[in-house]
Amino acid sequence: MNWSIDSETAPLRQVLLCPPTHYRWITSNAIARDTIGKETPFDHAAATAQYAELVRALEESGVTCHYLRPEPHLPYQVYTRDSSQTTPWGIMLTQLSLAERRGEIGGILDFHGADGFWKVATDGSIEGGDIHIIRPGLAVIGWSGIRTTRSAAMQFAVWLEAEGWDVRLQPFAEHFLHLDVLFCMAADGLAVACAEVLGDDFTAWLSGHGIRIVEASYSEVMAMSCNLLALGNGRVISPRHSGRINQALRAEGLTVLDPELDLFARGGGSVHCLTMPLLRDKGV
Repeated sequence: MNWSIDSETAPLRQVLLCPPTHYRWITSNAIARDTIGKETPFDHAAATAQYAELVRALEESGVTCHYLRPEPHLPYQVYTRDSSQTTPWGIMLTQLSLAERRGEIGGILDFHGADGFWKVATDGSIEGGDIHIIRPGLAVIGWSGIRTTRSAAMQFAVWLEAEGWDVRLQPFAEHFLHLDVLFCMAADGLAVACAEVLGDDFTAWLSGHGIRIVEASYSEVMAMSCNLLALGNGRVISPRHSGRINQALRAEGLTVLDPELDLFARGGGSVHCLTMPLLRDKGV
């Protein structure tokens, strides 16, 4: 398949998912460690029902869902955002940082085939949650030095720049996991972001590219309330527990689909983390 996306906000047509058959919380990130430390009960049947809500929202929006085969020893395989990245020229195979997640590469190889990649990251680790293909010709790559290293971010940036793209590298503190915990595009020209953390320079950069923000607070960020998926045509999927942000997005004229996903958010991921777009319409 000629998988391709050149924006985060053009109409989404096809997406890569992984069923939560073996999903459970593991101590792989600060949010999950906090959840486990509080002895929060995990209900697998409820998580499965929540995931079904997400799939229903996607399918009812006309999105075709493709699935990886879940492996019992890979509980976070469900977060398909990290193990690959779709670009305008095909799929980049990323390099996962954490030992407990590196096996996820197997499912990606099975799905795309050994020759199904535009590029393979080779200089450090880089994960899809840190990559934002904002619009044609514009991208931002986050790096914390852990999940995505600066050298890997620079390698991908060089590839994009060789295609004539403008790329920003954005550092942030490791406990935020990925840049998509702090920033996501909701629609063309509109993002949800935590300016308090990302800083004035980042918001000025967005503004310089005609992108306004719905401000997210630190507490909302740590509840994964920034982590959403633009569907295009004025629609967005955002978790139900992001009530204030969802209200703000509706005030901007967007249609917000809001499946309950708190059991995934407490594990360190939400809508953006759970989805890897494979095909969108061409952006503008």
